[in-house]
Amino acid sequence: MSQHRRTSVLILSGIVLLAFVLRLYRADAYGLFFDEKATILISQGIPMEGANQHDVFDKPDSPYFTPKEFWRPKTLADFNEAVSRSDIGHSPAYYAMLWTWIKAFGLSDLSLRFPSILFGTLTVLLVYFFVKRHLRLTPETTDRLALISAFIATIEPLFIAHSHIARNYTMSFFLTLLATHVFLIIIEKEKARKASVGLYIGYCALVSLSILSHYLTVTVFLSHGLYVLFFVRKWPVWYKLGVSFAVALGFVSLWMLFGGGQSTFGTLKYQAEFYRMLAETNPVNNGFGLILPATVPNVFWRAIPVFADLVIFTNGLATMIVGYRNAVVAFLIGLLCIFIIHRYRNQRQTPQWVKFAIPTLLLAGMLYYSIHPLQHLVLSAMLPFFYLLGLSLMEDFRPGDRPLLLFLIMLSLIPTLFLLLMAFRSGHTYGVTQRYSGFSFPYVCILVALMIQKLFAQRLWISLPLAAVLFIQAGFVALLLQQIYNDMAPKYTSYGVPRTKNPFWYSAKKIQELYTPGDTVLYPTLKRKEYTEIDKSGRPYDILDAQLVNIYLPRDATYYQRIDTTEQDKIVLVKGKTGQKITIFDLEGTKYRY
Repeated sequence: MSQHRRTSVLILSGIVLLAFVLRLYRADAYGLFFDEKATILISQGIPMEGANQHDVFDKPDSPYFTPKEFWRPKTLADFNEAVSRSDIGHSPAYYAMLWTWIKAFGLSDLSLRFPSILFGTLTVLLVYFFVKRHLRLTPETTDRLALISAFIATIEPLFIAHSHIARNYTMSFFLTLLATHVFLIIIEKEKARKASVGLYIGYCALVSLSILSHYLTVTVFLSHGLYVLFFVRKWPVWYKLGVSFAVALGFVSLWMLFGGGQSTFGTLKYQAEFYRMLAETNPVNNGFGLILPATVPNVFWRAIPVFADLVIFTNGLATMIVGYRNAVVAFLIGLLCIFIIHRYRNQRQTPQWVKFAIPTLLLAGMLYYSIHPLQHLVLSAMLPFFYLLGLSLMEDFRPGDRPLLLFLIMLSLIPTLFLLLMAFRSGHTYGVTQRYSGFSFPYVCILVALMIQKLFAQRLWISLPLAAVLFIQAGFVALLLQQIYNDMAPKYTSYGVPRTKNPFWYSAKKIQELYTPGDTVLYPTLKRKEYTEIDKSGRPYDILDAQLVNIYLPRDATYYQRIDTTEQDKIVLVKGKTGQKITIFDLEGTKYRY
């Protein structure tokens, strides 16, 4: 192994280790949020609110139930019902994987989230190999680009945040990137007529697993189809890929026709109508956040932060830029910087004033900005960065590489553009959100790495001031990561106020510690709203608190428990001999329930 190769392996190992540490750090610091509660129940074949647990919670002869009854063995039908009722028939591949994982490693919060940590870390490693295989510059340049891309993926806030969440996102990001990797290998091999059947089978399996991990992964495969349509001229390749995709959709159709996916389209239709009604009648104080009618201006303004946050050096700018005049001045400064770079970057004798022009322009803007001057400084450097990306795409690659580069751009944009199209179709802006376009981020990380590599190939009078701006933006990213770790970044963690440790796990441990034969555990309940047939459990009250505590109780325990319909907040242990009531945990309304 050459010295360069050893150094590269050492750096990559450090990057992957850093990625793992950043994803593991504080991964179990906070309790489960609402979607994760669905995750833990569904993975065990239990619908939220127990539509398949009437024999546990609705016995005609007794209001009592035990953990042993709660944990009665579940069937495939139970699993299908749990997915259809609790997650619109979504993500069966993820839940099946998680069921296997929990069987092996248990039900702690860290165990539940650990697959997300692993897939998040593997995505970083795969980004490196993706670049090494498909972006062919000189060996050293490609290796450097691959390392930069992997590092950007390592510190990307969305990747870190979703590695702390027991949901399907990091698995979907990994699967779609791997599917794209295999897709490009197929295209490459077909040029030499060496693509094996095994590659097509692997691609078919990855398409199926991706869609069955998250339905919106179809946006990635739409990009694959457009690439074939525009850049692949061989009918046999069209045919083979078409058959692969048809077979993959056939497997998905089995789930949609005979599994829990049967509820998907009906539930999506209902949700579109429900959110459109909220957008038209109660866009602000509706309990779901800001939901606006899908007019062109509303969708445009909702899309700006989603697009901005795709790129790590513009992350957060859309919400910090206040005032049109400030933004216009920042863009004008950016345009002037581009003009100077374009005019003088290749001149042998650079005029002395040019060497100070870019930092002078950037600092001059700081004197003008009336609010958030550092964020506007970063905004003013945004256009030069994208100009450098354009230079890299035009200068550093051969004409034959242009289809691949356009493919990366398509993969970076189409998932978000699809969300905008669906917003207009459904009539509301609720779905225009960052996590639904997360499949784009690996490819954006590669484009950002191209910008950075091109930046440091420039003369110092260009690279130093723009690198200083990158350093400032890195500080903002570090602050954002601190907010994510402290559970105070609602865009990423769904919370602006930090959660506590898992109250349901704590309650289960407390019950095990205090319970003696003859005692009874009482669970609080809230009134339920049942919007659709899929929501109906036959009860006017909820049992979710009881379900979540029982998830953590021993499976063979015979603790007597019941729902107390007169109590809304407190989990209470009633001692059998004395009648003493001990409060196990006070859930305080909805504080710990969402």
